[in-house]
Amino acid sequence: MSGTNKRITFARSPQGLPTLEDFGADEVAIPKPANGEFLSRSIYLSLDPYYRNVMKNSQIYQDRLAAGDVMVGETVAQIVESKHPDYKAGEYVAVRNGWQQYAVSKGDGVRRIDPAVAPISTALGVLGMPGLTGFAGTISLGEPKPGDTFVVSAATGPVGSTAGQTARLMGARVVGIAGGKEKCDYAVRELGYAACVNYKEGDLAANLKTACPNGIDVYFDNVAGDTLVAVIKNLALGARIILCGMIEAYSMDKPPAGPWLGPIVGARAIMKGLVVYDHVAMQPRLQRTVGGWIQSGQFKYREDIAEGIEKAPQAFCDLMRGKNFGKSLVRIGPDKV
Repeated sequence: MSGTNKRITFARSPQGLPTLEDFGADEVAIPKPANGEFLSRSIYLSLDPYYRNVMKNSQIYQDRLAAGDVMVGETVAQIVESKHPDYKAGEYVAVRNGWQQYAVSKGDGVRRIDPAVAPISTALGVLGMPGLTGFAGTISLGEPKPGDTFVVSAATGPVGSTAGQTARLMGARVVGIAGGKEKCDYAVRELGYAACVNYKEGDLAANLKTACPNGIDVYFDNVAGDTLVAVIKNLALGARIILCGMIEAYSMDKPPAGPWLGPIVGARAIMKGLVVYDHVAMQPRLQRTVGGWIQSGQFKYREDIAEGIEKAPQAFCDLMRGKNFGKSLVRIGPDKV
């Protein structure tokens, strides 16, 4: 296949919040697949907060970046040429093409996508890594029971909304934490939460106490920082805290001071770290369960889509400043499904 391949590259590690100067761009020839490889065209690119840690080469993540490297990231793509025995042209796949229009793959870590289950973009959101994070973390670590009060921060994003809706469908009373009236209204009206606390208004700890009069049984933490401090003040006896994301701290140059842990002891609470790579075996269960909920109308999701590979840096900067509403995606090429 002839033509050029537009790419967004890594320029430097951000100092604080990411800026456009932290990225570069170039164009190269479209690569050709060798035997045992396939070439695919990217349709959707996933933007996720953890990229900020990848950009500073955090030891938690497998990816490492040097200046000029293509930014890493998962995409939904369509195979356009295949020399791989297990994949054929025309198939849709979730594959780590990164921030570029075309890429070759040996098939490692690739997932086939069935367009009949849900729109293909969901393979990067509620049916992809973010969804698996929220689903597996809730079921395996949070273990909400009917009647539990389940609180989730970043409550309308793909991880938070999957965690919250999973807990709701397991019988828990779900309270979201989100920024702004629009997001909180959406959480209650569309996601079915019992309440949603706007962290931008008033005293968060006091507002959580009002929303959770019997205390918090499970907290799914996507932000850390002051939000975690407020939650710790409102724990029920035997509470479980799932430490998933730390978006408040990702752009800090050094770790923030930790919260006072006295209430953890008093509540006999358990705090557990969640890394999605430990739960990849639950991906088929996610597809069956959440895919079924989507088809039956019990599960809602929202996407925030930027148009064109050139918009990826700005969309990522917006994501890290909380300006997105829903799963942040970039449409790189036409979706012909």
